[in-house]
Amino acid sequence: MDLKSKIILIYGPTASGKSSFAINLAKKIKGEIVNADSMQIYNDLKILTARPTKKDFKQIKHHLYGIQSGKKSFSTGDWLKLATKKIQEIKNKKKVPILVGGTGLYFKALVDGLVEIPNLPLTFRNKIRNLQKKIGQKKFYNKLLKIDPLLIDKINPTDVQRSIRAYEVKLFTKKSITEWFEGTKSQFKKKEFYKVILDFPRVDLIDRINKRAIQMFKMGADLEVKKFLKLKIDKSKSISKAIGVSEINEYLKKNIDEAEAIEKISIKTRQYAKRQMTWARGHMSNWKKLNPNRLNNFLKKI
Repeated sequence: MDLKSKIILIYGPTASGKSSFAINLAKKIKGEIVNADSMQIYNDLKILTARPTKKDFKQIKHHLYGIQSGKKSFSTGDWLKLATKKIQEIKNKKKVPILVGGTGLYFKALVDGLVEIPNLPLTFRNKIRNLQKKIGQKKFYNKLLKIDPLLIDKINPTDVQRSIRAYEVKLFTKKSITEWFEGTKSQFKKKEFYKVILDFPRVDLIDRINKRAIQMFKMGADLEVKKFLKLKIDKSKSISKAIGVSEINEYLKKNIDEAEAIEKISIKTRQYAKRQMTWARGHMSNWKKLNPNRLNNFLKKI
């Protein structure tokens, strides 16, 4: 199996062992790793976001980890620009780019391209949201089809978020959101990618998630969150919504004990892992599925 001419994409749910697999693969094919996880972009909360360790960084060159302050916003478009640049740099060194993470939208942007719709004024967007709330989704959807007939059979009548987005885009840009999507394409050819999903049996993954939550406390996740909360980062920022922040905050306030905090983190992480695999079924049906229990067999074949 010749992977040295490919851009390798490794997706999987949280706690599926993506990072360690990427490191072992990188060692074998002279690769460098690029982060494709939206939480590991930020330089806060190393433990809670399960960022690779200093030991990992010493073994293999890693890129785009901890590069952004949690006080600032970071979009999929921001990531795509940086990741594209890193891929080219790695290829220029005759190394293999290995992108690893659990943020499906990042991978979709890289493979399919990203829609570059102009930024819409917040006041305008709020006006559309208020309209939807005032008249209800059924009437709002009918209004949407009147201004943008191209969307018939393309958006579910009950999908509030996509309906609002399509309405505001059409009204502001005078161009259907479907036309914006049609104009997108990746900077790379489809055949350049080798795409794999780590597909753990559900029972095994739950066990790994539970063990990780316990390990995080042993590593000092409570002290990490205590330090993080002192930064007073706006709760609307992505990093503030990282799994474990609110649960450990409750623990620090003595509203719950450590066991309860661990259980709550485990439950929320399992729910997130389920959403990640739901994304994979909807957007990554043509990706190669690998059983994480048999990764050594895969590596031997390379």
